[in-house]
Amino acid sequence: MKFGLIAGNGKFPLLVVAGAKRQGASLSVVAIKEETDKAIETAAEKVVWVGIGQLGKMISFFKSEDVERVIMAGQVKHVQIFSGAFPDWRMAKMLYNLPKRNTDSLIGGIAAELAKDNIELIDSTYFVKDSLAREGVLTKRKPDEIELGNIEYGLKIANEIARLDLGQTIVVRAKACVAVEAMEGTDAVIKRAGELAKGKLTVIKVAKPNQDMRFDVPVVGLPTIETMIEAGATCLCLTAHKTLIFDQEEMLALANRHKIAIVGVSGETIPTEIA
Repeated sequence: MKFGLIAGNGKFPLLVVAGAKRQGASLSVVAIKEETDKAIETAAEKVVWVGIGQLGKMISFFKSEDVERVIMAGQVKHVQIFSGAFPDWRMAKMLYNLPKRNTDSLIGGIAAELAKDNIELIDSTYFVKDSLAREGVLTKRKPDEIELGNIEYGLKIANEIARLDLGQTIVVRAKACVAVEAMEGTDAVIKRAGELAKGKLTVIKVAKPNQDMRFDVPVVGLPTIETMIEAGATCLCLTAHKTLIFDQEEMLALANRHKIAIVGVSGETIPTEIA
């Protein structure tokens, strides 16, 4: 079985390459000129660079490499695809037929185009399962009563905005929603919350109710904790088994130094060991 990787921005593609190597698999990598870290060239064995709208070139490369299964890792700003990119005929046709122009619809369209050439888009965490958040308390400190109240209040709201595909993160203080994510990203919404309300902020980041693990999987890392420290946030709640934690050891160490509580939960239920 030969694997391919569509590499977006950030660390995720590099972690996938490293994870594949640990498992004895090699990846044929499509790097996006407008997005991918150039470090991918030294990390991966076979890399081809394509423009963000060159879907046909991407699929042709995978076919030439006899790739049967593809992973998509790292963000590709879909705004660029709709506004700034010059698409090839295959991408243009796919965009024209999209029922909606949100992330899920776009990447679902790409998955459908890959399938036409017998290439399967698979779970983006296939080679990095050990980086998924587990359920329960991840840090030395548990959430206190105030933070638990924020989590209980905020999970329903966060899951609803995720269901509506508006965003995946909210920030709560004293059982009131301070900030809701739209297109700005997790760190930006935490920073904005810190400007609006000071102290005892709880950050809740969730997967979509029917999260497609092939793409748009929630991600946190060291920058998340650094932004929380700056904003005065004291607790982070994540969807267990569906949220990737980058630089997990360093991230948890930083959280522990600043007495930030991090917990993983399933759905809208707070595990008994947390409560």
